[in-house]
Amino acid sequence: MRITIFGSGYVGLVTGACLADVGHEVLCVDVDERKVARLNAGEVPIYEPGLENLISKNMAAGRIRFTTDAAEAVKYGLLQFIAVGTPSDEDGSADLKYVLKVAETIGAHMNDYKIIVDKSTVPVGTASKVERTVAAELEKRGLDLEFDVCSNPEFLKEGAAIEDFSRGSRIIVGTDSERVKKAMLECYGPYNRQRDKMMFMGVRSAELTKYAANAMLATKISFINEIANLAERLGADVEEVRHGIGSDPRIGYSFIYPGCGYGGSCFPKDVKALAHTAEEIGHPAEMIKAVERVNARQKNKLFEKLCQAFDGQLAGKTIALWGLAFKPNTDDMREAPSRALMEALWEAGARVQAFDPEATEECRRLYGERDDLVLADRRDDALEGAHALVICTEWKAFRTIDFPQLRETLAEPVVVDGRNLYSPDTVKAAGLAYYGIGRGDSVRPVLA
Repeated sequence: MRITIFGSGYVGLVTGACLADVGHEVLCVDVDERKVARLNAGEVPIYEPGLENLISKNMAAGRIRFTTDAAEAVKYGLLQFIAVGTPSDEDGSADLKYVLKVAETIGAHMNDYKIIVDKSTVPVGTASKVERTVAAELEKRGLDLEFDVCSNPEFLKEGAAIEDFSRGSRIIVGTDSERVKKAMLECYGPYNRQRDKMMFMGVRSAELTKYAANAMLATKISFINEIANLAERLGADVEEVRHGIGSDPRIGYSFIYPGCGYGGSCFPKDVKALAHTAEEIGHPAEMIKAVERVNARQKNKLFEKLCQAFDGQLAGKTIALWGLAFKPNTDDMREAPSRALMEALWEAGARVQAFDPEATEECRRLYGERDDLVLADRRDDALEGAHALVICTEWKAFRTIDFPQLRETLAEPVVVDGRNLYSPDTVKAAGLAYYGIGRGDSVRPVLA
């Protein structure tokens, strides 16, 4: 098939590369001329394991290319994927201006039947808005052309996006059109051979499914963090509790790792958007709002633990920070807990020495050059002269440490483990003070 994808960000690039890899011919279009030039030169502007090689291979085979020519892009494919950003507006709602701008563009240039595929994460009712926008553009041109709009939400985890696309558990398409079903079956056929993963449903159901999935996963994270906060005050170890509840197959181990809060491009934005949708229709959605509140509070935990370790005297301290990305295997720092921590430390008069395997340049782009920020090239370089080590991201490279050597390197023996990577007993045996998340050992239990 010939497929057009509007948007060459995270979702657009992964979708385009994976569809090209199974033999489709893909044209990705973006308004950012610099980004398109970089992509055509073989540079991928985001870090996602395997993505650069996949794009390079399929560019060489002539199955994927990049352009800024919207007219060419609309003419090119039967399927017109919309994979542009939907950032949070000030009120928490999803900003649809980029989605609707693409709809205008398609309506302004199409000359035959098109299937418009909403791949971006969008609120319930967006397909209807896209349909009206395209129809209005066609009316301006005096044309009466057939087209369909369907919802095809993405379920990609950053750091494992290619695997998720290729071996995901389901492919959801919201449509009531047999013509669309046939085309989407052909599009995803190569990824649907082992078993039938295609799930067809109503458009609005598909739109809500995406938000419901992310809100459910975010709920599990906030729930275990709430349990961690209880464990900390009750003298229990949340890691033991996690194993105890995770062994129940009705609960499972996924997304019940306590830590310093979720971040990234999806969960924070989607939970806010779903809460806003609920408000618009007059439903209180108390649980969804609670998930967001717990996560916002959890992002302050690392700073609180440092204040506890240093009796609130952080001015002039240097804090080593391992991990800047919101999760491993990405360079994405959107809504990352590291940002909340760094900004709080700077406000308190402390310095930060940070290391991340992939997100250093993103951090430099966000914060520029600062006297109170050093971005280290190596993990251990961030420790030199530091008064404490804080773990923000659970990269594999951080899992094993020579704790006696760490004790010798740090100016003061403090470890704040925001991802519970280490055994408290092992850290303490090396003469270091250990502050984890819900480990029951950083405060005195309030109950005898």
